[in-house]
Amino acid sequence: MSGPTKIVGEGLLATLLAEESFRPAVPQSLAETGLTTSFVETLICKHLAVVGTSSGRSIAERICLPFGVLESIFQSLRTRQILVHAGAAPVNDYHYTLTEQGRDRTQVASRACAYVGPAPVPLVDYVLSVDAQTIRAESPKRQQLAKAFADISVDTNLFESLGPAVNSGAGLFLYGAPGNGKSTLARRITSCFGQNIWVPHALIEDGQIIKLYDNAYHTAVEEDADSLIKATEHDRRWIKIRRPTVVVGGELTLDSLEIRHDPTSNVGEAPLQMKSNCGCLLIDDFGRQRVEPTALLNRWIVPLENRHDFLTLSTGKKFQVPFEQLIIFSTNLEPRDLVDDAFLRRIPYKIEISDPTETEFHELFKLYAQTFGCEYRREAVDYLISTHYRPLGRPMRRCQPRDLLSQILNYCTYNDVPMEMRPDHFDRVVKSYFTAVFKEQP
Repeated sequence: MSGPTKIVGEGLLATLLAEESFRPAVPQSLAETGLTTSFVETLICKHLAVVGTSSGRSIAERICLPFGVLESIFQSLRTRQILVHAGAAPVNDYHYTLTEQGRDRTQVASRACAYVGPAPVPLVDYVLSVDAQTIRAESPKRQQLAKAFADISVDTNLFESLGPAVNSGAGLFLYGAPGNGKSTLARRITSCFGQNIWVPHALIEDGQIIKLYDNAYHTAVEEDADSLIKATEHDRRWIKIRRPTVVVGGELTLDSLEIRHDPTSNVGEAPLQMKSNCGCLLIDDFGRQRVEPTALLNRWIVPLENRHDFLTLSTGKKFQVPFEQLIIFSTNLEPRDLVDDAFLRRIPYKIEISDPTETEFHELFKLYAQTFGCEYRREAVDYLISTHYRPLGRPMRRCQPRDLLSQILNYCTYNDVPMEMRPDHFDRVVKSYFTAVFKEQP
């Protein structure tokens, strides 16, 4: 494979890079970037319009293209009197600034598209990268799941159901009463797969820019400065991130699943399912979105079946993109009350997250005691259950040990007393934690 998507490294280095199924190689020529000369020229000029004066290497750093690839472009722009030298720079470089003609040209270009930043990656290269890094190639086993869930309490029976579902890479429903950790489980599932992937900062298709990298959902990973892998350069239009877990709740609308086009800048923003490629997309509290569940699910029937989606550019052109993520629906409602059998067939796993047993409730208090820096006292938890749960038929939820201990900590901190699990502390916080805000009128 040639171009920016080729895999680098042979021998020892290839062994060290074995965990990376994809690594974007540095383009050695403009042709390997997949971009036109005129596009790169415009990107350079728009950067100079923002900063005023900059060295050639600084411009290369900003637009994430090798300086060697840009040298001839700088020379051409200078010959055509779009740029001029504003002084010498270190290492056989120059500082550049726009001419009057260059500023006029850049203003016209900025009105057409105001994007300034890392040079985009052609869509075809992104498609190849998703195929190489898909979670469906991972097939995590029991040990990967055990590691991902090591610091939380997971019922053994649930583990037996969840494991094959995660291993399949297909969609799943997590349903059950609120407060039992459905969202927590969903977030941990991503870490069962390979840890890191590469994504481009932005894409280009049919001359349109689509921003993909989003620090609201993507966590950048710095490579170890002392490692041999670090010494292997990569195409800086790409950024290494942790496998994404994109979480959306009641704010989800159908518009979130389409390219959001800014008519002022003429730049698009990738939809949520695209940002979650090679990771997990968690639809939290499903059924309580502002859009009807049926409409939302109908939007995904074809992508779930075919593993690709169709999006529309501002020009009206439709194009195909990968739909390669584990999609998880977390809901407090019974799935059959939300969707029909046709859709349920496309979500092969439906896993109920039930209430914890008393034994697990104790284990949760023991786990959170370490977090809150207090001693776990079994007799105090027994008192809590026998006084405030069992006689009232009150269901236990997995979030309650954390919440109750948090309130005890707040009380103890306020009164400047040691943080302890004590029956009287439980009596105090249970009263405020479970009391209804509004009582029913007779």
